[in-house]
Amino acid sequence: MDFAERVAYAREVVGKDPLASFLGLNVEDVAEARAVVSLTPQPHHLNALNMVHGSTIYALIDQAAAVAANTLPGGAVLFETKTNFLSSGAAGQKLFAIAQALDRKKRLSLWEVKVTDATGRLVALAQVMAYHQDPA
Repeated sequence: MDFAERVAYAREVVGKDPLASFLGLNVEDVAEARAVVSLTPQPHHLNALNMVHGSTIYALIDQAAAVAANTLPGGAVLFETKTNFLSSGAAGQKLFAIAQALDRKKRLSLWEVKVTDATGRLVALAQVMAYHQDPA
């Protein structure tokens, strides 16, 4: 698969997987080793305290890292994530997850994912490891 095909696959196949579509996650931008995914949280994305549920933020992180990782050679699967939740999100306040590569090896890659709100306030910061199944 050449570069253009990998980016198209990351955007159209990985970026529109069934769970991402169900949750309302949207791919905003994709480039080599980088992706931006957004979500405008709705009431069903909230926890009992009316803040965006941590699992919703994690899904946003996971999706951004998966899309970004799949722009590299070899189909990528994520296998480890460390997340720090720094601020809360609210219903109707758009969130963005920006994933970019920190380190790339033949079969492993390390990603930083920043989740911000529309004002740029940092909501969460994560590091994600990916395994590349069949790198060229």
